[in-house]
Formats: sequence, structure tokens, C-alpha cells
Amino acid sequence: MSSPIPDPVVAGLAAGWQVTDASTLQADRTLEADVVIVGSGAGGGITAELLALAGLQVLIVEEGGLKSSSDFKMREADAYPALYQESAARKTRDKAINILQGRTVGGSTTVNWTSSFRTPPGTLAHWRSQHGLAGYTEESLAPWFAMVERRLHISDWPVPPNENNDLLRRGARKLGIPTAAIRRNVNGCWNLGYCGMGCPTNAKQSMLVTTIPAALSLGARLVTHARAQRFTFKGERVDSMQVTALDASGLVPTGITLTLRAKHFVLAGGAINTPALLLRSQAPDPYKLLGRRTFLHPTVISAALFTQRVDAYAGAPQTIYSDHFLGTQAIDGAIGYKLEAPPLHPLLMATTMGGFGEAHARTMREFAHVHGLLALLRDGFHEEAAGGTVGIDASGAPVLDYPLTPFIWDGVRRALLAMAEIQFAAGARSVYPVHEMAGHYTSWAQARQAIEGLPFKPLLARVVSAHVMGGCAMSDDEHLGVCDAHGRYRGLVNLSVHDGSLFPTSIGANPQLSIYALAARLASALAQQLTGKPAPGLRTDA
Repeated sequence: MSSPIPDPVVAGLAAGWQVTDASTLQADRTLEADVVIVGSGAGGGITAELLALAGLQVLIVEEGGLKSSSDFKMREADAYPALYQESAARKTRDKAINILQGRTVGGSTTVNWTSSFRTPPGTLAHWRSQHGLAGYTEESLAPWFAMVERRLHISDWPVPPNENNDLLRRGARKLGIPTAAIRRNVNGCWNLGYCGMGCPTNAKQSMLVTTIPAALSLGARLVTHARAQRFTFKGERVDSMQVTALDASGLVPTGITLTLRAKHFVLAGGAINTPALLLRSQAPDPYKLLGRRTFLHPTVISAALFTQRVDAYAGAPQTIYSDHFLGTQAIDGAIGYKLEAPPLHPLLMATTMGGFGEAHARTMREFAHVHGLLALLRDGFHEEAAGGTVGIDASGAPVLDYPLTPFIWDGVRRALLAMAEIQFAAGARSVYPVHEMAGHYTSWAQARQAIEGLPFKPLLARVVSAHVMGGCAMSDDEHLGVCDAHGRYRGLVNLSVHDGSLFPTSIGANPQLSIYALAARLASALAQQLTGKPAPGLRTDA
């Protein structure tokens, strides 16, 4: 086995990176930069490196803390409170959908499962025809995808799939359902399977070990435990941003305020947080679009028991997928879904599975033999799957309302049926759709009859999401998007958005690579505008 890749965070701090932990500040401060970037995830990380390479003074603001591989102990109880929004328990307003989002330097890229897909051609075509994005073609985006794929070592994964993923492949093959391999952004991966808790070997090419270190080494500054609270405006410009310092847990305001001033501000805090900041600031929104059309890829799960050990926690977490049930549905017809096999870890599984008491305990005792499938529903392409709306509560905290319509529930039922059939075809002893009124079914005929008869309502069928998109849609048409096709926020000449909140629909695939490429395109144009010089490309020597 290869040695762990040297920790760039430890090395960078020793070399004198300019990092301020706001939890330690004893007095208010005012900081200035050419560009302030809110968020250090997929959009913020790519933007930070490109702007720093262009010679601009960059200041990155992150609500979470700065962790490194030395902090990643492969323990769920440590990872979820430290690395995720609301300790991995963020939910929609009605509690019907659990949302996993990162909150740490590197954002969700620090804790995702490395699955890397380019934006599907059908999605881009829909954006051009329905959402006023004439310039978003496969050809125009290809150079940006190629750039970030080189930078982040996104490539085919040469290692055979673990049993959890191979069961998807084997079961689908018996039914004539095509599958394919998932590309991953890793370099020297140990195939451990604990990506969701932070990579302990620095192999995952997240923003934490790639673009953020590169930007900081070029002189960018980073402020952690700092919550972007609101903007103040002067005419059509952002004059400053107020930032609240948080304690070391990242939960409680300390009473210290930072005032940030810059020539330009870039929002990259992710869908939900980016619209919420703009709503708190009462940003211009003449057509009442801000926070609307927020998408989740509503995701449902099917568990199965096998005679052999599956050990779904071990090995690369997601390496096989099927788009069969996307391709067989018209993009604007009945909702389609992507199938993947998620990793299973005890806490994640226990809090996701339905049931309680002895029945739940019995399921957990079979942990090593449990297989999981999930279906990502492609929302945003039909009027009955128009997404949700981000708002703010009385304290200014973000809240997402996401209606689960009969149209979506129809997709849930079809997805649970498809996953159960695949699992039985792979040799499952029993299948358990994750639904509070479902049982463990021992044959495909029994499961089909039961699933067809289940009531599908919020809080009965377990729905989760790790892909939050939309809420600050981009469009050439001001009636369709609060941002233009260059990510510039309409009505404010020095404010841009560089994250997944720009998407006018969901992607229909894991979104990290789409955000990387989009941010590279937008940040390069911004760098050229701010400096008057051709924008540099991302590093390729790392």
C-alpha cells in the first residue's frame, strides 16, 4: 500500500498561510481585498485558485473550520458534527427530506463520495430551449470540463467494484439493464470507503487539498468560523459584507463582527445558503425569483439482505451506476431516476432505515450483509417537479420548503420497484424498501405487490438528498434568472454567484463536476474583466 500523500494543510500552515480563525478574535475587524469569496467548496475553491493565479488579492470566508487529514479518524460520531451542515441533519421545513451538505473548508467536496459526471447533454439542451442559456453547449463547456478533470485527477477508476456496487452491476445485467463505471477525483486512493468522513490519506482531490492550498500559497487569505450575514448596498454596488464570528464549534456567535470590503464579491456558499444570504440582505429581486426553483434530486433507498457478506462500508463508495431509467423517460415526461449504490456505515444506516425497537435492531444486526441502492430523481424538468423555495425564518436562518407532489411520488414508487427487482435478480434473501410501513419481502412477487400498495406521503417514505441546486438561477432572460449567463447578479454590478445555485434545473447526475467546470468558466471571465489580462488556467502539475 502506498504512503499517505503529504498533508498540504499542515505544510501550508507551517509555511505561513494567512488563515484567521474568527472564533479566536477579541475585537471587531475590517478586512479588504480585491475579491471576497463566500464559501470554499466546489465553486469557491476553483474560483479562489483562478483569481489568485491572476494576481488578485483574494479573501475566502468559510462558516466551518479548517480540518486536515490528521483530523479525519474514520469515525461518524466525530465527522458529522464537524464537517456537515447541522451535524448532517439539515432538513426541509416539514422534516420530510434529510439534506447532507458540507460545512468545512472544502465544503461538500471534503465529504462527498467522489462521483464525477459531466453535465448530461439532455440537461444542457433543456437549458438552451427552456431557460435562456444559448451559450451552454457541450462544445463550449468541453474545454472547462477538460481543465478541471486534469486539475483534479478525474478519471476512470481501475479497481474492481466492491460487493455493494457489483451487486448493482450483476443484478442489472440479469435483467438486461445497462450499467457503467463512475469516474472519480482521486490520486493514490487506498480504496478505504470512508470518503464521507473526510479522506484520511489526502487521496481525494477535494478543494481542501487542491485549489484552496494553491490559492493560499499564492497569497490568498482564509477566514474560518465566519458566517456571512448580510450585504450593505450603495446604489448598484455591494459596499460591504457583515460577517458574524462563530465559536470553535461553529454554532454560537461570539459577538464579534467582521466588515469585509472588496472590489467584487463572489457567492459560493451552495444552494440554500447563497439564496438565504441574499434574502437577508434584501438584494434586488424584481421578478421574485430569488430562492425559488431549488432542486434536490429527491433520493429514495432500497435495502437488501444477502447470504454473503456485503461489507458496504469497505472499498470505493460509488463506482457503478445506471442511467437506464433516465434514458427511458422523456426529459420532460414522467420523472426519471439514476441508480447508484451508496456506502453504508452504522450511524448513517441506523438513522436512515425505517422502523424502531426490535425490528430496527434486527436490521442493524445484519449490517455486514446489507446492500443498499439509491435512486436520484431528476427534478426540475416538469411543472409538477418545480423544486422548492428557500426562505429565511425570524432569526434569518435558511429554510427550504420542498413540496413532494403526486408526480414525484409516482417516480418514488417506480424507483423502489426497479431497485427491488434488481436486488432480487442479484440474489437477495430479502428486500426492504425504506418506508415506515414496508417490511422485509422475500420474493420479487411479494415485494412488487407490497410496494404497489404502500401509501406514499411525507415522513412515510424516507427521502434524502446530498445534491442541492438552484435558487439563484442563471439565464439570458431576466424574467427567468436572477443571474445572467456569466453568473453576474442582476442589479448589483460587483456581485457574482459561482455555485450550484445557478442551475435552472437539477443536473440529473452528481453535480460536483458540473460546478467545477461552471466555476472555472465564470471565474476565468471574471479574472480577465478585473485585471484586463488573459486569465490563467488551473494548475496541472498537482
